[in-house]
Amino acid sequence: MNLAMRRRKTLRTGMSGRQLLVAQAALVGGVITALFVKEFPGIVRELRIYRMTGGLRAHRRYP
Repeated sequence: MNLAMRRRKTLRTGMSGRQLLVAQAALVGGVITALFVKEFPGIVRELRIYRMTGGLRAHRRYP
């Protein structure tokens, strides 16, 4: 029999596609969470400044 026509037996010991997607989603979620936690104090500071300047109601004071 021709070697090209024979099916080779493969040993699959790695992760399945679904497990890989779950691992990637967990990694991306962890990176996004770490970035949000790192930037949270700056976001809060910017929101406080925005509220002190009047927010959306300050059109006439700050053109």
